[in-house]
Formats: sequence, C-alpha cells, structure tokens
Amino acid sequence: MTDDKLLVLTEKQIKQKIQRIAHEIYENHYQEKELVIVGIKDRGLIMAERLKELIDSISEINTTLYSIELHKDKPTTNPIVFSGDLAGLKNKAVIVVDDVLNSGRTLIHVVKFLLDYPLKSMKTVVLVDRFHRRFPVRADIVGLTLSTNMKEHVSVDFSKPEAVYLQ
Repeated sequence: MTDDKLLVLTEKQIKQKIQRIAHEIYENHYQEKELVIVGIKDRGLIMAERLKELIDSISEINTTLYSIELHKDKPTTNPIVFSGDLAGLKNKAVIVVDDVLNSGRTLIHVVKFLLDYPLKSMKTVVLVDRFHRRFPVRADIVGLTLSTNMKEHVSVDFSKPEAVYLQ
C-alpha cells in the first residue's frame, strides 16, 4: 500500500449517498411501523446515526438505533457486544449498516449473530462495496460500488472534511 490517497467521495457526495440510501430504506419499508437500525462500530454506527436521523425526518416510521461491536480480525474468538435488548428485535425489520464491505467477514458475523433471533426481515447497507468477497454475503443497498485490487485500501473518514479515499 502506498501513501498516495485518491479521493473517491467528497463530503457533499457522501451526504448525497446517505440521503439516497435513507430514501431507499424508506421506500422498501414504508409499510413498517417500526424499523431497527444496527450500526457496526465505529464508522458503520456513525452512518447508521445519520440514516436514522434522515429516516425520522422523511417518514412516520418509529426508528430505534443500536450499535454492535465485534473484533473485526478475530470475530469468532471475541464476544459480539450488542447495545440493546436482543429480545426487542423479535418480529422487527432490521437494517444492518457498515461503512465498507470488503471480504464480507464482518458483515456475515453480524448477520449470523442477529439471525439467532426471530426477526421479521433484515437488510444490509454499506456506503462502499468493494466486491472482494471471501464470504457469501452482499449488501442490499450500496452507496458506491468501487472496483479495486486486493492491495488497495478504502478508508471512510467521517471527521471534517468528510471523505472516502482509496490508498
């Protein structure tokens, strides 16, 4: 990996992508009375917070936000920490949010963890999808699909100014 950064998304473009994703979530769930949004710490949670805010502003759906945290390099040997009451997910539509989908390891472990509970439905959302799957998982809603090679790294920076970089 080099020190060179290629700007992929500007702050304005990130905002536009997240707004479009919020509208797409609403379009797919407009008949729901309640929607549970689960953000994968850290940057997935930041994105989930923004999505919740936007969905609340454009719809009457009651949204609940939870965080989920796992050790991304060793997800099977470390416990997954969920911020809410898992029993509260029963028969709810759940949206799982992360910033970048790369190998699929993080997303598949979170999905598997949540599927141990009787959900009504589950959708996955990412800002950037790289298409480097090692696990059979996909994002249902994607802000940007980016073709990269395995040596490149996508980083999402939610500090000001926000940006997505390819290194």
